[in-house]
This record gives sequence, structure tokens and C-alpha cells, in this order.
Amino acid sequence: MAGLLYRLGRFSARRRWTVILSWLLIIALSGVGYSLFAGTISPSITIPGTPTAKVASELADTLPEVSGGSGSLVFSTTDSAPFTEEQKAGVASLLEQISGFAGVKSATDPFTIDSQLATERQQAVDGREQVLAGQQQLAESQAQLDQLREIDPSNAALAASQAELDASAATLTAQSTQLNLGQQLLDMSTNIRFVSEDQTAALATVQFVDDAFVVPPALKEKVVAATEDATIAGVEVTVSNELVQGVPNLIGPGEIAGIIFAAVVLLALLGTALGAALPLVSALVGIAVTLIGSLAFSGIVQFTSITPLLALMLGLAVGIDYSLFIINRHRTQLKAGTTVPESIGLANGTSGNAVVFAGTTVIVALVALNITGIPFLGLMGTVGAVAVAVAVLVAVTLTPAMLSVAGMRILRTKERRAIGSTEATAASTNAMSMRRAVLTLIAGIAVLGSVALPALGMRLGLPDGSSEATTSSQYATFTTIADKFGAGQNGALVIVADLPESASGVMLLQQQVAIATVIAEQDHVSAVAPIGVPSGGDVIAFQIIPTNGPSSVETEELVHDLRDISPLSTSEGAVSLGVAGNASAQIDISEKLGEVLPIYLAVVIGLSLIILLIVFRSILVPVIATAGFVLSLVATFGGLTAIYQLGWLSTIFGVHDPAPILSFLPVLEIGILFGLAMDYQLFLVSGMREAYAKGAPARIAVQRGLQVGRPVVTAAAIIMVSVFAGFVFSDSSTIRPIGFGLAFGVLIDAFVVRMLLVPAAMTLLGDAVWWMPKCLERVVPNIDVEGSSLERLHAKPDVEDWREPTRELTTSRP
Repeated sequence: MAGLLYRLGRFSARRRWTVILSWLLIIALSGVGYSLFAGTISPSITIPGTPTAKVASELADTLPEVSGGSGSLVFSTTDSAPFTEEQKAGVASLLEQISGFAGVKSATDPFTIDSQLATERQQAVDGREQVLAGQQQLAESQAQLDQLREIDPSNAALAASQAELDASAATLTAQSTQLNLGQQLLDMSTNIRFVSEDQTAALATVQFVDDAFVVPPALKEKVVAATEDATIAGVEVTVSNELVQGVPNLIGPGEIAGIIFAAVVLLALLGTALGAALPLVSALVGIAVTLIGSLAFSGIVQFTSITPLLALMLGLAVGIDYSLFIINRHRTQLKAGTTVPESIGLANGTSGNAVVFAGTTVIVALVALNITGIPFLGLMGTVGAVAVAVAVLVAVTLTPAMLSVAGMRILRTKERRAIGSTEATAASTNAMSMRRAVLTLIAGIAVLGSVALPALGMRLGLPDGSSEATTSSQYATFTTIADKFGAGQNGALVIVADLPESASGVMLLQQQVAIATVIAEQDHVSAVAPIGVPSGGDVIAFQIIPTNGPSSVETEELVHDLRDISPLSTSEGAVSLGVAGNASAQIDISEKLGEVLPIYLAVVIGLSLIILLIVFRSILVPVIATAGFVLSLVATFGGLTAIYQLGWLSTIFGVHDPAPILSFLPVLEIGILFGLAMDYQLFLVSGMREAYAKGAPARIAVQRGLQVGRPVVTAAAIIMVSVFAGFVFSDSSTIRPIGFGLAFGVLIDAFVVRMLLVPAAMTLLGDAVWWMPKCLERVVPNIDVEGSSLERLHAKPDVEDWREPTRELTTSRP
């Protein structure tokens, strides 16, 4: 591989403009593909086959009128006074307009529903009074009839009158039974309101034809635009999270600040503006190809909005770092007197070889996300892997071409003048003392263990309106609903009850009351009401309002309790219950991701051990590296839990409402941090192995390798942290914890684990760290990751005129 990359570097240097124009052509072709085949990107996350998905499918088949996606609109009076009739009319007009949109099933006026509910409750009261009056009248008639019977027992007309009275009594009894059942249902639904008690807020639901996960974003935008254009004097209209979830901005102020900081680090390390610009250009080219090219397939595969953002984050970080490794090696060789073309080839064959191998580990870890069996997560991993693969290709082709264009200008003037005038002197290297190694290990593990402690209470979930910016419409909607209608109204559930046989009339009412009573008796239930029965009468749909919000522990317990009581035993037979709704879907997704987390972690740890065993031909180096990865991972989980779930340092990170950790973030962290940790392990420990192979004592070799690799790895890690940290202050509640998790994870792994704990552990083990059984030595391939053999083969400087594009290379192929 080193020889191939050497020749590729030399070719890219000679045919520099051809290579540069080829990448520009690839970007253009990607743009053509995007314009022709791109589809819509969904903000929703779904996993097929979950209990919620199955119930939603049944609901769509049996009760289409209550199925489909939905979103909430909240109307609030700006003066905290009750709604006027003019304001109510304005609300009704807006909802009528929205109801007419193609794809919207309904948008019912909350004042109309509130009036209907009040009418039903009054009718129930009036009906009971009428029944009581009828029963009183029947009692009086019965008394008169009994008196007449005593006077004239043989009167045949009295029997007919008695039959009429009995029939009337039976009718009243049936009416009373029906009224009592209806009253019980009304009592259990008391807390379901659409207009607040103080008449200052109203809640409307927009019901879509399509399922929540496939409602076109354009339709949601149309609904939101209608609310923004509405001019209802004295009324503020806000929308829920389900309506404004769109594709987050790819680049914001935080991201730009991160890139600027990365440029400053590059300038400090490379010394020239030209040198600092090249890694940024390489990263931007890779990102353009990845994002535009992958989104060209969004018309075929359903992309979630987080997918391109993940590709952007990874493409920026690894694109800069991979190019930096090659450029830094090239500059070092130029300062040692190597000619430009030879230096480009050698840098590509040595550091480029390490870049290819490091990138491969990241790609393998990301592609392995497909083994989770979760489509959206597998797609995210695949697109992320494509971003890394493109970054590698750009690094080993475009970077050499741009270095060829730059020529000697990649060095500062002072550095160019010093070429050949000074000789490199070997710095003295002292091994880390055993005492320091022990203290470093103990302190490092203690610190990381302490940081990891909050992870013991980590909960998984998906963001809701409370996670959005406090100035946003969706946050205002979420908090207004919680304040005026109860927190559970934000996480309403739907239960589908499959009856053992069809029912109608009083029998159906009895079934509804029996099922609703059992549901209402469960903990954390605020209200329950039947919302639909198909014509066959064999299914009943109920709406459940929990006492707490959608991401609360109590609501999660309620969903489990409702599923656990199924099937219900009734007088008519067993009734099976299924739970659906946005809150239920989020719980199912989080639990499914929680189930695959240990499986994926085991796969990644296995990959780590195998890859490092092959690279370093050692048993203990892979064990140390993998243990360090696990330490940095759990510490990262601890940091995420402390800040985003427990609310520590909330002011700094803008966490105004702590919530469970993004459900798919731990799995992403495992895959991405594993790949990046292996990058730093490779660049640092390969130098240690090379020093040991050249005869340095084991403990001295550790320090020499650390001295050689530390500057560039430090710069690379700082760049990666700054890029990821730029996303911590994104406008998306989904992106913020991802940015923090990756930035914090890289920070810990690079500066604590790779530069402190790994060298300390290797120092303590001494020669034993490089031990490998004879049986494995014979079967494990010897991979020259750093291209040492290539360096030995090309030890003599190349004197050919590299500016002549048609001259054949005089150096023999390795």
C-alpha cells in the first residue's frame, strides 16, 4: 500500500491540474445528480416494527379518521383576558383555512369542541333530571293503578295499563343505564380540555392524512406560514415541535467560529497562510462531494435531517486532520532537504498510508452501525463512512496536487533559507519514571471514573418542545400547554382496544366504561376518553392524557403498565390493548436503541482488539488501547448525562430544561469515537513501535514515539475538538448534544487517554508490552502502517526535475 500511495502522490504532483480539475468535475456531477434525483428530508425518526408502529398501522386500517400525524396550535390572548367573540371568530377562520390544505385531514375549532363538550355534559345532567322526573311520574301512576286494582280487581283494562307502565319503566331503566355509563365516561375525561379554565388559551390539533413520519415538510411549512400570516388582534399563535421540525441549518455562527479556530491552529502549526488553507480546502472539497452526492439519493432512500449534519461534522474534522498529517510530514521532509516531488510521494506513502489505515478503522466502525438493524442509524453510519472515505481519497490525491502547486511556498521564508544549513540533532530522551507512571495511571483513571459516574443514571429519549430555544415558537407552545392544560397534554397517548366480538348500543358503552375504568385506575393517568369506534364495533380507540410530560419517567412507566395489563379480562372475554402516540413512539425508539447499544459496543471492542493486534503485533497494546477507549467512552457518557440530563453547567451550555440523552447518541459516540481513538493510537504508538524496533529500550521508545507524534496529534485533536465544539451552540436541540459528546470525547481520549494513560501503562509494562505468542506471529500479517520500508528504499534524495510533467520517474518501484 505504501508503494502504491507513493506512486499516486508522485502522479498527483505531476498531473496536479488534472487532479484538481477532476475533483471540481466530481463536485459538478454530484450537483447534477442532486438536482435530478434529490428527494425530501424527514425530520422524524422512526423504527419499523416497534409496538407503536404496529398499533399505528392497525389504527390507519380500522379508524383512519383518528390516524395520521398531528401537530398542535396554541392560541393565547396577549392581555391575559378571556377570548372575545371576535377573537374566537378569527381563530375559527384560520383553522378553516388550514383544514382546506391538501393533506390536512382536520383542524377543529377548540371553542366549538369546548362548547360541544359543555353541551354533552349539560345534556347528561338534563337527561338524568328527565329520567328522575319520569321515574317519579311512573311511581305516581303505579300508585294510582294499584288503588284502582284494589277497588276493581277484575277490571281487564288495568292489565293493559300495567303493561304500558312496565314498558315505560323498562325504557327509563335503559335510559338511566345509558346515562350512567355516559356520565362515567364524561367524568373520566374531565381533564381533557381544549380551552383553558381561565379562557385565555386554546388548543387546536392539526390532523394530517399521512403518518407522522411521512408528512411532507412543505405541508408543515404551509401550516406554519398560515399561522404567521394570521392577524388576530390580541391573540398570539404558536406551533408545536411536530410542525416546525425541519432540516437544521448546516452552518451557523458556532460552526463558523469552530472553523476559524481550526484555521488559527493550522496557521500556528504550519506557519504559513497557504499551508493553513490547504487542509481547509481539502475538507471543504470532501464535504461538498459527500453532502451533494449522498443527498442525490434522498429520492430513493429516506434521509433523516440529522444524517447530512453528521456527514458535515465528520467530513470537516477528519478532512482537515488527514490532510494535515500529510502536509506536516511533507514540510518536515522539505526542511531536511528532500525535493518537492519526492517529498510529496514519500509523505503520501508514509503518512498517507497511515491516513488510509486510520480512515479504514473509522469507516469499518461506522458501517458496522448497520448490524443494529435500525434503518435510520445504519444510513447515518453509511453516509458518515462515505464522508470519511471521500476525506481519505481527497487527502491522498488532491492534497499532493495542491502541495505541488504550492511548491516551496509551503515553508516560511526563514525555513526555506535554513534548508541544508543545519543538521538535525537527536533530542535526548528520558523514560517516564515508574513512580510518575503509576501516579499518572491512578490519577487519570480516578478522574475519568469520577466524570463517568453520572452515566449510571443515564436515560435515553428524543427531544421535545422543552429542548428548543426559549425564544422559539415550539418552546412557547410546549410550556403554555403544560401550564394551561397540564404537562400530560404534550404527550397524549392513543390506546387501541380489540374487542372479542362486535358490540353496539349499551353493550358497546359497557365495554367502553369497563376498559376506560381499568385504564383510569393506572398510575399517572390524568384523563381517558373514547375517540372512535369503527362501523364493525370490534375496536375502540381511546385517548389517554398522562399526568406528566412525554419524556418523564412517569409517562414511560405508564406506557409499560398499559401494555402489561393487556389482555384485559372482561365479561365479554379478553380485550387486547395496544399503545400508540408520539410519546409512545419515542419510548419505543429509545428502548430499541438501548437494546442494541451493548451489542454494538461488543462488536466495536472486538474490532479494536483485532485491528490493533494486526497493526502492532502485540497482545497488550490492543488491550491497553481498548481499555482506554472504554474509559474515554464512559467518561463522555458521564459528561453528557451531567450536562444535558442533570443540568450541570446549564448556563454555559444553554440547557434550560434538562431531558433524557438523545437516544441514538450513545451508539453514534461508540462508532465515531472508536475510529478517532484508533487514529490517535495509530499515529502515537506506531512511532513507539518503530523506535523499539530500531533498538531503543522499551521505556525510552515510548517517550521517543510520544515526542515525535505529540505535536501533530495535539494539533489534529485541537482542530477536531474545535470543529465539533462549534456545533454545541447549534440552533438544533438534536445537534447540540452530538457536538458536545464528540468534542468532549475527543478531548478526553486524545489528551488524557492517548497522551497520558497509554504511555504510562506501556512504560510500566516495559518489554512485555510488545510480546506476542509465536503461534500468532506466524499467522498475523506484518503491516507497515508508517511506511518505514518505503523510507528506507527512498533514503537518497531525488534529483530529477519535478517540473517536467512528461519525465519518467527514475526511482525504482518499491
